[in-house]
Amino acid sequence: MSLADNRLGELLVREKMITLVELRKAQELQKQSGDNLGKSLAKLGYVSDDEVTEFIAGQYNVPSINLAEYEIEQAIIDLVPREVAERHKIIPVSRAGTSLVVAMSDPTNLHAIDDIKFLTGYNVEPVVASESSIEAALERHYSTPLAAYDEVMDGFDEGEFDFGDEEEMGENVFELEKLSEDAPVVRLVNLILVNAIKKGASDIHVEPYEKALRIRYRVDGVLHEEMKPPLKLRNALTSRLKIMSRLDIAERRLPQDGRIKLKLGKGREMDFRVSVLPTLFGEKVVLRLLDKSNLQLDMTKLGFDPKPLEDFKSAIYNPYGMCLVTGPTGSGKTTTLYSALSELNKADVNISTAEDPVEFNLYGINQVQMHEEIGLNFAAALRSFLRQDPDIIMVGEIRDFETAEIAVKAALTGHMVLSTLHTNDAPSTISRLLNMGVEPFLVTASVNLVLAQRLSRRICAECKIADTSVTKEALIEAGVKPEEIAKGFQPMIGKGCPKCNDTGYKGRVALYEVMVFDDILKDLVLQGCSTAELKAEAIRRGMCSLRMSGLKKVGEGVTTMAEVLRVTATD
Repeated sequence: MSLADNRLGELLVREKMITLVELRKAQELQKQSGDNLGKSLAKLGYVSDDEVTEFIAGQYNVPSINLAEYEIEQAIIDLVPREVAERHKIIPVSRAGTSLVVAMSDPTNLHAIDDIKFLTGYNVEPVVASESSIEAALERHYSTPLAAYDEVMDGFDEGEFDFGDEEEMGENVFELEKLSEDAPVVRLVNLILVNAIKKGASDIHVEPYEKALRIRYRVDGVLHEEMKPPLKLRNALTSRLKIMSRLDIAERRLPQDGRIKLKLGKGREMDFRVSVLPTLFGEKVVLRLLDKSNLQLDMTKLGFDPKPLEDFKSAIYNPYGMCLVTGPTGSGKTTTLYSALSELNKADVNISTAEDPVEFNLYGINQVQMHEEIGLNFAAALRSFLRQDPDIIMVGEIRDFETAEIAVKAALTGHMVLSTLHTNDAPSTISRLLNMGVEPFLVTASVNLVLAQRLSRRICAECKIADTSVTKEALIEAGVKPEEIAKGFQPMIGKGCPKCNDTGYKGRVALYEVMVFDDILKDLVLQGCSTAELKAEAIRRGMCSLRMSGLKKVGEGVTTMAEVLRVTATD
């Protein structure tokens, strides 16, 4: 640990931005990962990268810079060799006269400053940037340009490849393995994976059909067709992905799951969760991208409004009970749960999680991967957790009565239980538990709060304009109150620009429906009320529904009317 890191830790504690306990935990993580202190603090969610950067800039009276929004000329990059930039974790930004402006996470690193001054002959003027943003800039500006799809396809001579039919190919495993390792196939797979990372995709779909092979990316929750390689590459492409995932390429009749770990330059790794499914015309492969550097663990930045956030935090800080997060696949439930665990992760609590799969590993939390094939399911893990002296338990999903029953018993015996269910909204979660067979009195005694969520695409900040196509009648039909329209409720839209690939959207924001399960609502459940009655009473008592949350974001210019109508239902 450097002197600068020690000094930074002392200053952050003195300014009460972190506690001494949090500093110690960050220092332990730092020893394991080799990152600087600022990055370790950001990983644990105690302070953000931006807060550390601004703090360092203020302490040393040095300007800060947002490298993500700064385009650096190639002539400036060429002044500092890649190995020097990576060793010192710096990047040259611009020059003026005899001065070279250099972004660095530690402006007190005189060794780096002297090294660059000697190499370039320029006087060095440091500016502060976070370590993660410098790593991203290094990867962006120093990486070897990736071949375009057309260039990769030029490497194929279709006459050389005869893959035969499905049955024949199923027998000839050695031939298939040989073809999958052919240089053009390897380059095409690398292109597919790296392009997905650059475009911010969350999933890659490799889909074989009778007369076509299609590659699609899911970006900001919406699928886009990316490329259509020749159909003859179907088996070689699938086999290459299976070899990288350490799956059995000879098994083509059963579904398989695996994982690919890709190193992206110094210190950054990307995980791909791979699922292979036999379809009518070959194996469909879906890869889920898991980028820990993009994992947002700060609850205040997820999209919560102040009151729902206060309710959610209050519920998870209860000594016992159950908090349930609901929503469809890909609605951000895992991020919300990890954020809650990060908030609760202190040295004096024991946290255990049962997950299928474990998407991100979090320091200080005991995470268990489920293996159904050997009998390690959620129910079995939960039983074991109760013998492990737990304070907080997270169950990946309550799928059946057995898991629900053990989770409820854990919540009733002094443990805080966090879990997810697949339901459409918060009130219907209660009905789902009752339909599973859990007794009403056990549900009312154990559940503290239910949170439903959806992800809506954000309007691109660069090309945001007023959406004049939405009429007053359409706003009222969607649920906007006439008095809000009278006050000047104005939906916005993105017209499309190079920064958002002409989609009008960049990034996503969560919409939340937080139902505090108080005594009035519990009495209604015990009386056998319907889901609709429970929802109406919850809204009357102050719950903001998913549609209401979405309309609020429309009024704030965060998302569009079309997005809210796409991801939420009418109340």
